[in-house]
Amino acid sequence: MDIRSNLKQGRPLLFDGAMGTWFAALPGRAEERCEQACLDHPEEVRAIHHAYLEAGCRAVKTNTFSVGVDLAQGNERLAQDIIGAACRLAREEAAAFDAYVFADLGPAPQDAALSPGELYCRQADWFLDCGIRHFLVETLPSDDGIPELARHLKAQCPEAYLIVSFAVAPGGVTRYGVSGDELYRRTAALPEVDAAGFNCVSGPHHLLEYIQTLSPLEKPLSVMPNAGYPTVLGRRTVYHGAPEYFGQKLAQIVQAGAVIVGGCCGTTPAHIAQAAKALEAPASQAVSAVPVKTEERRSPSVNTLAEKLNSGKRVIAVELDPPADDNITPFLEGVRVLRDAGADAITIADCPIGRPRADSSLLACKLRRELGMEPLPHMTCRDRNLNATKALLLGLSMEGVHNVLLVTGDPIPTEDRDEVKSVFNFNSRKLARYVSGLNEQLTTPFQIFGALNVNAKNFDMQLKMAREKEENGVAGFLTQPVLSREALDNLKRARETLNGKILGGIFPVVSYRNACFLNNEIAGMRVCDEIIELYKDKDRDEAETLATAISSRVAHEIEPYTDGLYVMTPFRRVELIARIIREIL
Repeated sequence: MDIRSNLKQGRPLLFDGAMGTWFAALPGRAEERCEQACLDHPEEVRAIHHAYLEAGCRAVKTNTFSVGVDLAQGNERLAQDIIGAACRLAREEAAAFDAYVFADLGPAPQDAALSPGELYCRQADWFLDCGIRHFLVETLPSDDGIPELARHLKAQCPEAYLIVSFAVAPGGVTRYGVSGDELYRRTAALPEVDAAGFNCVSGPHHLLEYIQTLSPLEKPLSVMPNAGYPTVLGRRTVYHGAPEYFGQKLAQIVQAGAVIVGGCCGTTPAHIAQAAKALEAPASQAVSAVPVKTEERRSPSVNTLAEKLNSGKRVIAVELDPPADDNITPFLEGVRVLRDAGADAITIADCPIGRPRADSSLLACKLRRELGMEPLPHMTCRDRNLNATKALLLGLSMEGVHNVLLVTGDPIPTEDRDEVKSVFNFNSRKLARYVSGLNEQLTTPFQIFGALNVNAKNFDMQLKMAREKEENGVAGFLTQPVLSREALDNLKRARETLNGKILGGIFPVVSYRNACFLNNEIAGMRVCDEIIELYKDKDRDEAETLATAISSRVAHEIEPYTDGLYVMTPFRRVELIARIIREIL
């Protein structure tokens, strides 16, 4: 029967469970690649398909999840051979049960020679050549390449059926930090996509809770959770989720609106058998899904920095490096001086140059709570996974801190890399997209700022990335210091190109040696030769007077192209910055 007619009959379509988890559990197979088994151990792959079909599923996936990686690495012949063998094995087993066979495509690798869309379309053509007309693209962290695949697939085979499934954590976001709800709606809106939903990462309980928060769409909803959450025994990842519990939860997922269900990591034929049994039970015997309670939201709080910027008033944000020890007194005294001089906000770097310092977010909370100062903490993508990032953002929001500067972050110093490893789960654009998605859940959204390097040699690339940041929710930019004619010209281009607020960078050079150091040692800095020459043979007092004059002059030169200033404090010379602020004001 045509799959569309089948789904209209009101009975859910039950898929199989995990191929990779079960194959790895076979004797001697833990270290072997699952997809390669289509060529090396075809009878074992066939037996797994058969066991799932015997358990009661009516759709099986080809054993091809990671074939896109082969294609991305240039192993086209191997990819095509695996797809051919996988399609034959799945179709031969499914035929005896009158079951559907779905081409299984995993996430397309990023930064490959071929784009995600090209990788998907190439695989789709091979599946079509093998007679496959049903497609599942699963465990996706984003929808990159999906519109291209959907259009191509329907152009080549109008009767093809396409399911697109995203992998969301219990919090509702993917590993790229994208909201599952956003991806689901955007994908379901594509006319060439037949069904959309979620699989992997989360267990059945959390996926049930998650889909209950979604508004129903016209497209069929697909949900294929993991068996639960894994533990590591020796070198193996093991799932202990009970089959009966899984079956009951899958029945509740159907009651909550899913019409296509199945299992992902950790699920076995026993899980699918229990699911088939639960789905056959009369509605009166099924365990009802418990609706998610909606909690009262607190009243929004005031974001004075955002309000001032959005009203057209100019602001001054001053960067003050956090202390390297636990003595916070000098830092707080410095903030008081800057506040009294007229600073609107204090920006706090997040372990600048990859060196450990006091946490910028904790300091931000302390400044707001104890001094009433509006903080703008920097948040890097370095050394925080998604869970840690969300936890920190929620803590900031609770404390009334609603401005963040998102930057990718400096790598750790070279000499430390053997012992200390950097962790980058995002870049700044992906992190901005994640925070934008989180804003939908918050009573007071974050005002998201990004960095803009006006000293970059390839400023066209900087502008391109800045536009991408704006598309992902960045509302304003803090620039690197303007200490050259090139930087000023680039700032003018930024004003013409970008929509966000711009705080122009001011860095008071404090000596000839300091100027040379900035030019040669600090990425993103550029001090023109004319300014460097001015500092020759100047003592400290003379240099500070010169720094005040130059900073004031730059502030007035960049005023037509900015919405305020971002003033950086060299060597904790707070009194110098206060002097400059008073001069500017």
